[in-house]
Amino acid sequence: MYLHGTAKKNVQGHLEIGGCDTTQLAKQFGTPLYIMDEANIRKQMRKLKKACDQTTIPYRTAYASKAFNTLAMCRIVEEEGYFLDVVSGGELYTAVQAGFPADRIYFHGNNKSLEELKEAINYGVRYVVVDNMIELTMLEEVASEMGKMVPVLFRITPGVEAHTHNFVQTGQEDSKFGFDLSSGQADVAVQYILGSSSLILKGFHSHIGSQIFDAEAFAVAINRLVELIHRCEREYSFFPDVLNIGGGFGIRYTEQDTPQPIEIIIKGISSIIEKAFSQRCPEIWLEPGRWIVGESGTTLYTVGTMKEIPGIRKYIAVDGGIADNPRPAIYDAKYEAMLANRANEEATDLVSVAGKCCESGDMLIWDVTLPLVQKGDLLAISCTGAYNYSMASNYNRLPKPAVVLVQNGRAEVIVERETYEDIVKKDKIPSRLLKQTVNHL
Repeated sequence: MYLHGTAKKNVQGHLEIGGCDTTQLAKQFGTPLYIMDEANIRKQMRKLKKACDQTTIPYRTAYASKAFNTLAMCRIVEEEGYFLDVVSGGELYTAVQAGFPADRIYFHGNNKSLEELKEAINYGVRYVVVDNMIELTMLEEVASEMGKMVPVLFRITPGVEAHTHNFVQTGQEDSKFGFDLSSGQADVAVQYILGSSSLILKGFHSHIGSQIFDAEAFAVAINRLVELIHRCEREYSFFPDVLNIGGGFGIRYTEQDTPQPIEIIIKGISSIIEKAFSQRCPEIWLEPGRWIVGESGTTLYTVGTMKEIPGIRKYIAVDGGIADNPRPAIYDAKYEAMLANRANEEATDLVSVAGKCCESGDMLIWDVTLPLVQKGDLLAISCTGAYNYSMASNYNRLPKPAVVLVQNGRAEVIVERETYEDIVKKDKIPSRLLKQTVNHL
């Protein structure tokens, strides 16, 4: 397993992250356990800012909180000077409860409810990113009723297909997201909002996908957005304050992943922007999520049962699975792993890592070489910081794992482990189904 961030093998031959021995973390907090490397999260955020500082373009960095959203993460994002992208009332509520400044929040989503739009206005978010005409008219009506002037960005579908998994492509024309360019939807929306007395168009947003390893796909999308901007300036006398080109920067999950350094990607994006806007340039926004937290997360499991089918496969089962990491089942995601308690031992045993859920598809890794695995070993799977905790469920009524934040030898719980009581506390039994005391004479 490639060691990311502060992860290393210590003198005891154990995996150590943030100065914390993972075998001790397992004893103190139990498994499955999400471990988040705070120093590496901050390092990534600062690396992106530094790359942008080396360009001549005006820019703003934001964090796409859907990747990993907790109260503590919102505090880190604020301290690092980032804006925050939320996509639901729940993510917005989390940010507000963390004390995140509302004027540094913007609200995405392709099907925002009336209640969510009202919440966004009441909290005073920086922008509402409008996704379609129905939402545009809903927002105008709500803003008018509330007597508010609401700043808006339009999400644009630029017709670009990033080279990534089909389920995480979002910029192509056949997409549930955004106003389409080729059909003229974007122009219709611009004309509509410019006549509104309750909404003010501040700019455009585009997101073309995830796990993008170079600037080529961004270049095509930016050029199409630039055409829209120049057309709006020419025909409607409108020039945007903001052009948000999204995130989607790829990370290394396995050795097959070869993302370019962020400095090269930003340099490529900057070159396109500089050529497109020779006179004046909108503020360019970037909103990575996975790239910031993905490599900073590690999930720790305890090995339980094993099954070997001679000549076919050897399975090892861990105490988690699809409930805490659905990505292999959904996206065919690939991961690397190691035995955290025997990190220095030679890897000679080819195994497949199975979860404990009652699903044949509950497989975390199909083939990985480890030292000869024994019951009770600790298995660490790297790069689980993005979309693992966020997508976790109570499938098979499994409690969700705890999340610990590690730094400089300190480990602090930022999400408590769920209990069985937590799982049933919202359940209700109709009175007709309650057990009755029957007297037998």
